[in-house]
Amino acid sequence: MSLVFPKIVRMLPQADIGIPSAHLFVSQSSDHQIVFMEFEEDLDLSEHTHESQWEYVIQGKVDLTVEGKTKTYQKGDSFFIPKGYVHSGKIYAGYASIAFFDQKDRYLIK
Repeated sequence: MSLVFPKIVRMLPQADIGIPSAHLFVSQSSDHQIVFMEFEEDLDLSEHTHESQWEYVIQGKVDLTVEGKTKTYQKGDSFFIPKGYVHSGKIYAGYASIAFFDQKDRYLIK
């Protein structure tokens, strides 16, 4: 279970993404979501698009490919993905981040 985020975050509603080793805690607004994410196992993300996303890496690393360019982000890094940009990636076990999605329904709640 969650080791990175304190109880106040772990008490938020969780996103329903169908991956038992991923824990996504959602702070919901009327026009955006802030998502606290933790991953216990490696995860390959297939290509997809959505509204704008800004993310800050708390621990671990992710290889992110945006519009064909790949970069690795680690603890202390942040990245921005503009609306509609095609992206994919590899999240490594132990990854944790806080992400802002300029979209009220990026993730459904369990």
